[in-house]
Amino acid sequence: QVQLQESGPGLVKPSQTLSLTCTVSGGSITSDYYYWSWIRQPPGKGLEWMGAISYSGKTYYSPSLQSRTSISRDTSKNQFTLQLTSVTPEDTAVYFCARDHRVVTTTPNNYWGQGTQVTVSS
Repeated sequence: QVQLQESGPGLVKPSQTLSLTCTVSGGSITSDYYYWSWIRQPPGKGLEWMGAISYSGKTYYSPSLQSRTSISRDTSKNQFTLQLTSVTPEDTAVYFCARDHRVVTTTPNNYWGQGTQVTVSS
């Protein structure tokens, strides 16, 4: 059973870079035709897809976040990471990592992490 687990700091200061890691167990991030996404949910708002990295390493980003977002992977550790630069309090959210056959997803399934709260505050 594939499991995903987010990790990273829970508090980030404004203007700094938010960095999160998703560790995958029970399956490889290079398995054909899977996309590995980051999704977030600000308080009181809906789920927002941020971007994804494919099984081959190709990256995709939400147009609204593309200028501040970078997704990469470490296949030796079976992990993929999110970096979001120049954060503001509006980036406060629960951040999820997920696996899907689709590039863009905001539909929770069995292959989402539990989510990690990130607060942007000085």
